[in-house]
Amino acid sequence: MSRIKNTFQNLKKQGQKAFIPFITAGDSGLDNTFELMQTLVANGADVIELGVPFSDPMADGPVIAKSHERAVVDGVSLRDVLALVAKFRQTNNTTAIVLMGYLNPIEVFGYQAFADMASESGVDGVLVVDMPPEEARDLKACLDGANIDFIFLVAPTTTNERLAALANIASGFVYFVSLKGVTGAGHLDIDAVNTNIDRIRQFINLPVGVGFGIKDAATAKMVSKSADAVIVGSSLVSFVEKYSENKDKMLANVGALANEISKAIKE
Repeated sequence: MSRIKNTFQNLKKQGQKAFIPFITAGDSGLDNTFELMQTLVANGADVIELGVPFSDPMADGPVIAKSHERAVVDGVSLRDVLALVAKFRQTNNTTAIVLMGYLNPIEVFGYQAFADMASESGVDGVLVVDMPPEEARDLKACLDGANIDFIFLVAPTTTNERLAALANIASGFVYFVSLKGVTGAGHLDIDAVNTNIDRIRQFINLPVGVGFGIKDAATAKMVSKSADAVIVGSSLVSFVEKYSENKDKMLANVGALANEISKAIKE
C-alpha cells in the first residue's frame, strides 16, 4: 500500500482530514527546505507537496511564482529535488511526499529515468500541472511501474465527462482547485466548493484535497468539513520569502501557521 493511501486510510479511521502543506524546493536554499520539511511534519503535516522549480509556473500566483523564480536563479534542478527527498527519507519513512511541478523538467529527464529515480528517492506521488490526462499514458505507465501515485488537478470548470476519464488514470488523491484563478488568489465560495466535491465523488473514488485560496486556519476548517484534505501553499511560502535571511524566524512562523491549520482541521 502506498504511503498516500495509508495516510488517508489511517486518518479516516480516526475521523480526521489530511493537512497537506506546499513549499517550493530550494527556495531560500535546499538546506532550509530540508529543515522546513521537518518543521512541517513536527507541526501536523500528513503529506508534503514539494514544488519542483520551473521558469514558467503558469498556474501559480505571485507568491509561489516568485519562489520558483528564486529557486531557478539558484540553479535548483529536478535532480536536486530528488536528492532532497532521499535525504528526508533517511530520517522519515512515514510522511508522504508529492512532487508538484510542470512537464518540461520531466520530459528532459526522461519518463522512465524520472520514475526510477523518484521511486529510489522515496517520492510517493507526482502532480504535473500542465499535463492533460489525454497525453499522460506513457508517464502513467512509468509511474505505475514505480508504484508512484499520479495526481491530477480538477477545476470548477471540469466537465463530468472529464471527471469520468480522470477516474481511470488518477491515483492517490485528486486536487480540487477551489477557484478559477491562480494559487493564492480570490475569495473562497464554500458552498460552491462543497457542491463540486460532491460532484467529483460521483465519478472518482479517491480522496479529494482542496487547495488554491486557503490562507488561514478558519478557511481550512470550513473546507475540511467536506474535503478529505486541505492544501495550503501561498501563506506558508510568503514566510519563506519574508524571512529568507533569518532561518529561525522562517521556521518559527511556518511552524506556527502549520500547527494552527493542522489543529483547526483535526479538532
